[in-house]
Amino acid sequence: MYEAIIIGAGPAGLQAALTLGRMHRRTLLLDSGEYRNATVDHAHNLLGNDGVAPADLRARGREELAAYATVEIRDAAVSSVAADPDGVRVDVDGEILRAEYLVLATGLADDLPPIPGLAEHWGHRVANCPFCHGHEFAGRPVAVLNASPHAAKLRGMLEPVASEVVVLDPAHVVRVDGRENGLRLTLDDRQTVDVAGAFVAPVSRQRAPFAEQLGVAFQESGAVRVDPFGRTSVERILAAGDMAHPDHFPGPMATLAAAIAAGQLAAVAIVQELAAPR
Repeated sequence: MYEAIIIGAGPAGLQAALTLGRMHRRTLLLDSGEYRNATVDHAHNLLGNDGVAPADLRARGREELAAYATVEIRDAAVSSVAADPDGVRVDVDGEILRAEYLVLATGLADDLPPIPGLAEHWGHRVANCPFCHGHEFAGRPVAVLNASPHAAKLRGMLEPVASEVVVLDPAHVVRVDGRENGLRLTLDDRQTVDVAGAFVAPVSRQRAPFAEQLGVAFQESGAVRVDPFGRTSVERILAAGDMAHPDHFPGPMATLAAAIAAGQLAAVAIVQELAAPR
């Protein structure tokens, strides 16, 4: 019987485990080996780790957790989860594990516009966050492949960084090819546009089915609805990272710093509830 099980070993899950470990709470961290930023070579906009490889950041986190005897890490995928009056049950390869609290930190998955060649450059020359990847295209032209009203805002954000910002409707882009130091976009009228990189608006969805299995409430964005400490609508179930956001956020905050903060707050909530008189 663990005091907390964390599903997902990205920044949110690792930070939750670290905070629980420092408070000597019996914690299990489950790592499926699947990550939203798996294709990214360098992560940015994280103080003290700007430019770090995401895999290196995760490895450092696991090394730090080894110092805390109450934290166990398993490289295993979860089959299903269920809540009961005493906590949660987690099925891992047919073994039922139990805990008083569960932290979901399984993240989101991104479905890209169906443009041939686009996915091959995802996480490198194709991105969705200018805070994380905009500076790397400084002084060069970039494309915004977005037909929504958000395209104008994204263009305004990138204009101080890029030499030129070209806004294109993804429906008119028929192919994306890599070229030296950039991309070549072929349009449906056979014109081509050469840019250093492109920003797209993927459709994000829950990477894992566990939130739905547990019956937690969702935001209109598709993220799990949580309070500022990551508590969901189901008692003893918390969620952290880009898979969740509270009402005062306009949407998921898909940054490493925000995920780390959310993981810490979720762990703090668990520690406080475990310490409360019963």
